[in-house]
Parts: sequence; C-alpha cells; structure tokens
Amino acid sequence: MLSPVLIVGAGTWGCSIALHLARRGYTSITVLDSSPVPSPTSAGNDLNKIAEEAREPKDEDSDEDYFWNKTTQIAMKAWKEDPLFSPLYHPMGFIMAAVGDEAYEKCIAYAESEGILLTPLKSKEDFQTTMPKGVLTGDFPGWRGFWKKSGAGWVSASATLRAMHDEASNLGVQFITGSPVTSLIYSSSRDSILGARTADDKDHLAGITILSAGAGSDALLDFKKQLRPTAWTLAHLPLTPSEAKLYLNLPVLYGVDRGFFIEPSHSPGSAHELKICDEHPGYINPILSPSSGEVIGSRPFAKEQVPLSSSSRIRSLLSETMPHLAGREFSFARICWDADTIDRTFLIDKHPELNGLVVVVGGSGNGFATAPAIGVVVADLIEDKLDSRLKKAMRWRPEIAEERDWWDTQDRFGGEGKVMDFRDVREWTSIGEDESKETET
Repeated sequence: MLSPVLIVGAGTWGCSIALHLARRGYTSITVLDSSPVPSPTSAGNDLNKIAEEAREPKDEDSDEDYFWNKTTQIAMKAWKEDPLFSPLYHPMGFIMAAVGDEAYEKCIAYAESEGILLTPLKSKEDFQTTMPKGVLTGDFPGWRGFWKKSGAGWVSASATLRAMHDEASNLGVQFITGSPVTSLIYSSSRDSILGARTADDKDHLAGITILSAGAGSDALLDFKKQLRPTAWTLAHLPLTPSEAKLYLNLPVLYGVDRGFFIEPSHSPGSAHELKICDEHPGYINPILSPSSGEVIGSRPFAKEQVPLSSSSRIRSLLSETMPHLAGREFSFARICWDADTIDRTFLIDKHPELNGLVVVVGGSGNGFATAPAIGVVVADLIEDKLDSRLKKAMRWRPEIAEERDWWDTQDRFGGEGKVMDFRDVREWTSIGEDESKETET
C-alpha cells in the first residue's frame, strides 16, 4: 500500500487521485505537471461545469448505464456531503432543450430516463419563466425541452482544482511542476513502467505510475486508437455588478444543438462573467499516417482564442436566448481539450501488458462532474476492490477501437453537424488584441 506512487498530470483527475490516495494513507505520492495547479491548459481550469445527480444503479442496467449511474452516485455524494466539495456545488437545476428533431429526441430520452416529473418547455414564455425577468429576453425560435428543477446544477471548476490540490499538499503529496513529462520510463525488458522522465532530464521513479494527463496522455503511450483528443470552444461574457446580481441562482441552460451557459461563478474574487459554450461534435487536429495519409490520431495544442465560426455560433446562441447581450465583446475565449474514448465510457485500468502502470483517461466530455469519484475509483482499483461492473466497463479495450472512425460525432449535435478539422480554420478571434480577427499561421 505504501509503495511510492507517481501521478503524471495535475489536472482534474490527477488532483482527485492524489487527494484520495493521500486520504487513504498513502505517504509517498508525487504529481508531475508542466504548470502549477490550476494549469492554464487543464480542461478543469474553468469558471464552472455542469453537474447532475443520477439514480441508484440497478443490476438490470446495461454496462454503460451502470457505469454512469455508479460513478455519478459516488461523485454526487461527495459534492453534497464532503466538506471539501460541498461548498463548490450549486444545485440550481438544469434545462435540457433542442431545436432540431433528432436532437430533441435526445431530450425526450433524457426526460424518460429521469423517472421523475420534469416541466416541459414548449414556448418562449415557458423558457422565460425559468429565470428572473430580464435574463432570457429571446424568442427561443424552435426551442423545445424540459426543466429539471432539482438534483442538478453546476460546480465551481478552478476552485475545485485548487481545493483538491491544497488538501492533497497538506496531506503530504508533492507536486513537481514547471517541466513537462516527455516519456515514461520502461524496464530493460519493456514489460514494466518504472516512472517518468521530464524535459529537464530528471527521472522520477515509482512502484506505481498513474498516467492521467488528459488529452496529452495519448502522446506518452500507445493507446491503440482508444483515445481521440477532441477540442471544444468557450467564451466569457463580462457582466456589470447589477447584471451579475440578476444572473445568480439560475438553472443551467443547455441546448443540445445550440450550446449552454451557466450563471457567474460564486467563487471569492471571481469576475462577473458568464461562460458561454457553443455546442458541436468537436474539433480535432489530425495526425496523418506518413505512408497512407489516413488519420491515425489527434494532437492537442493550446490557444486562448476560438475559431471565428465558433464565435459566430456563440453569438447566434445569444441572439436566440439573450439578445440584449449578443453584441457585447467577449473578455476571454479558448479551446478546451478532452480525450474521447470510442464509447465515451472512461478508460481506467491497470495496463494489461505493462506492470506498474495504471491508465486514468478518457473523460469524453464528462470528466469534471465525476471528479470526486475518480480518486475513489483509482484507489479501489489499485487495492483490487473495485466494483466488478465498473471495472468491466472501464477496462482497457482496444478491440472495440480497431476500426475507429476518427470523425464519429459520438451522439453530439450542433455546429456543422460533424467533427471539425482545425486545419480548415483560417480565422480566429483576437480577444484582447487590436485586430478584430487574425489569420491562421
């Protein structure tokens, strides 16, 4: 139990793993990352994220449903009861809606799966009554959906990263930042992982190495097509103090084929900003096979701007829901990366061929809400007491990714209705710059 543990990645999941292992009494834990917590490239370094409760898992559930309900149940218990996490959860409710017929079918399936009475929303007046007068001033053309008044809301994101980091540090976890991990260290027989090497040529050895570097994990290990680094886009909209007061205690508004916004963060010292996201199947930055020219992966990169087309989609979302804000300049924008598994179920397992290596990857757009559960799951996995159905669902499973379609939308809607290619982007926003737009170089 007390074998030295090395965690590669100090993002959402890396911090959760460090925290929960330290809480269980592990006394030699080191976390490596290129940046201090919260890293500017971490998907979790954000104003806020959506969180939603799930029903009790049942024996008759499919493996996918069991996985989701079980991990969400573990996480929500922490969000509601753990003194570290509970101040960061805001159960304000959740609105799920859509414009297109196919996307609306997803809303109907969501409502049916809830097993509780949700309020149907069929007109602009219906949507406008979900929030104080003056918030939703738009006409909501074609919008239809459902309002879940309790059991859902949002969590403060970067504040959660800081809280996990600070408690883990207080429990003795060592965070080493400033130099990125360049490779894992293999044994001479190539059947074990002994640790990781950083760009400053330092070797960090451990009995257990946990790879949890988000979308960057794919560059450190051959995942046999199980991961697709995928990016989404967000912008911040500044509010006046009086507007920020009006925009408190709101349900999350999520348009399956439009986008979403969450009320301003309640974190001390946070700016009065709304986070607005346009909804789409994602962007990839393709890696091509030198021999065939076919896509064999996706390579993340950092950028605190978004494609101009994404900015236009965000403006369209605002024009339909909050047109009084549609012309306001954004204060911040960035692309945000995650790693999609082939079935969007997490990949958390002991590597079947490399002793000493545990992979904790594949958030697939759902990683933050379950953050408090991930450390629990990983600790149970290491100690060979993980729920058997969870273990099966999250197993190393390259067999289902052999013929991976890198352009699969994975049941996501919005945008152009397809996974988009960063190579096709020519114009980006230039928020904070002199020009109204910049050209891709």
